[in-house]
Amino acid sequence: MMRLLTLFCLICSVYGFGCKDHSGHTTRIGTAVAPPVFQGEKMNGLTFVAPPEPFPSDPMPAVKEVGASWIAVVPYAFTRMGVPNVRFNESGSHWWGERPEGVRETIRKAHQAGIKVMLKPQVYVPGGWTGALDFNTDADWESWESTYRYYILYFAELAQAEQADLFCIGTEFNRAISKRPAYWHDLVQKIKEKYQGKLTYSANWDDWDRVPFWADLDYIGLGGYFPLVEAQTPSVEALKTAWKPIKARIAQYSADQHRQVLFTEFGYLSVDSCGWRNWELERGINDRAINEQAQANCYEALFATFQPEPWWAGGFLWKWFPNMRGHEGYPERDYTPQGKLGAATLRKWYDGK
Repeated sequence: MMRLLTLFCLICSVYGFGCKDHSGHTTRIGTAVAPPVFQGEKMNGLTFVAPPEPFPSDPMPAVKEVGASWIAVVPYAFTRMGVPNVRFNESGSHWWGERPEGVRETIRKAHQAGIKVMLKPQVYVPGGWTGALDFNTDADWESWESTYRYYILYFAELAQAEQADLFCIGTEFNRAISKRPAYWHDLVQKIKEKYQGKLTYSANWDDWDRVPFWADLDYIGLGGYFPLVEAQTPSVEALKTAWKPIKARIAQYSADQHRQVLFTEFGYLSVDSCGWRNWELERGINDRAINEQAQANCYEALFATFQPEPWWAGGFLWKWFPNMRGHEGYPERDYTPQGKLGAATLRKWYDGK
């Protein structure tokens, strides 16, 4: 049997085919690596917007109606640029859904409905972005890291207690990870002492291939906000074409790391040109033209590109308002597909209807 396997691999190498060795690991042919084959259901997820008060009614039937099988629960903390601390769970500064009691209730309701949960503690920087977070001295970095460690371990313990199905250790800390990798390696080990479930990290769309600790985690996580097509209403075909080189890079990286890729966030505003740089469209959002078709086309292209791939674990749509509570003043233009054309597209891919 061993001779046959060896002969088969030799034939593969001669003719340029990818194969797996007898141990099940990917065999490297030249410089290319075949993507690993994974089993299991996709994480068809929605990112919950924490409501300001307890749920007036159970929000999970609406989640199941669009076929979603996962939700992401996001208890925010706050950091100001240049201020080396992380604040969370402060009276009066967090909505109910972000506080521990709200997080626990949301996880419990999801599990009661047969829906899995990714707990994703996330830092908000007023007027800034976590990717640009930086400090001039080691003392300031250590101060910030100490408070972030306390924050993330607090919710790792909560995730363990509530049996959350996946835990995200951070979101879009481009510069912090680049400058302080040893801290993050150590943090992952400390999280594993508190939480025994699966782990991921949410990289930005432009630095996922520079994260140094994927080997410590279970999934390669990234935000799927790649700029694709700048047209007001991009066609599905044009969007799929734009995805092709991106998909190829991600597939190769998945093979190299031998990890599935998870879109920890993905989403599109329902306005003109939402297939491009959505974070720029957020500025002056109320003055932008509503375009539900553009949003729906973007969903269709993303799912058609990635959902069939076994190395793609799935993703969490940004964002979903439980009981339609917590809107920021522009629901008709927001990322949510609720009440829009995009809801049918989501249901098609999540539920097959």
